[in-house]
Amino acid sequence: MRAVRWAVVCVAGILTLAACGQRDGLAGTYRSVEQLPGELGRDGTTVTVGNPHAPVTVHLYEDPRCPVCEEFETTGAGPELREATLDGTTKTQYTLASFLDDRVGGSGSKKAVNALRAALEEGKFAEYHEVLYANQPEEAVDGYTDAFLLDLASQVDGLRGPAFDAAVRTMKYRDFVTASQKAYEKAGGPAEPEGPGTPTAVVNGTPIPAEYNGILMDGAAFTELLESVERATLWEADRT
Repeated sequence: MRAVRWAVVCVAGILTLAACGQRDGLAGTYRSVEQLPGELGRDGTTVTVGNPHAPVTVHLYEDPRCPVCEEFETTGAGPELREATLDGTTKTQYTLASFLDDRVGGSGSKKAVNALRAALEEGKFAEYHEVLYANQPEEAVDGYTDAFLLDLASQVDGLRGPAFDAAVRTMKYRDFVTASQKAYEKAGGPAEPEGPGTPTAVVNGTPIPAEYNGILMDGAAFTELLESVERATLWEADRT
């Protein structure tokens, strides 16, 4: 946690490698998103993607219908986070919320979370997650229908099949959707009983402070944060 606080302060200033130090890094691990492994955590809701031994963990709280999440994933720091996950220095965790269905109306968030869980079962979570955000409908449209989700799944090689298609159409993972929403709400704590907001990023157990949330939309700043946390984490590990 000290490593994260140090890195955030470092990145919040003028972003220069001289200020935060050069990165040693780890060897590349995965060549493409298709190779990224995904698994469901013991808590039954956290999805982890990437190298399980990565020194940096970024835990994201997202709702599939959230337009700010889409901005993060496509034009914000999401692409840089994927690169860090691919090179094995960072693993990415997801808690998938669905509160926007109740707030805006419809069932698209729940359907999308269910479909993502079905994709995890097929070993295609990271690919499908990327495709969903690249093709996110307008928030008010509630466009994540069964048909649209299945159509998007056709863009992921090997995802479509009887098991996946049936899971989407029948909301097979309804219990997961409900549990994930509850986990999201719990993450807000007493101060935010409805949840911490989306997107929220927690780096090595420490939330990025609200006053520095702009880092999530700045790829260079976010990369600098990840590299600084990695260096500080490895330095602390060498001392113990």
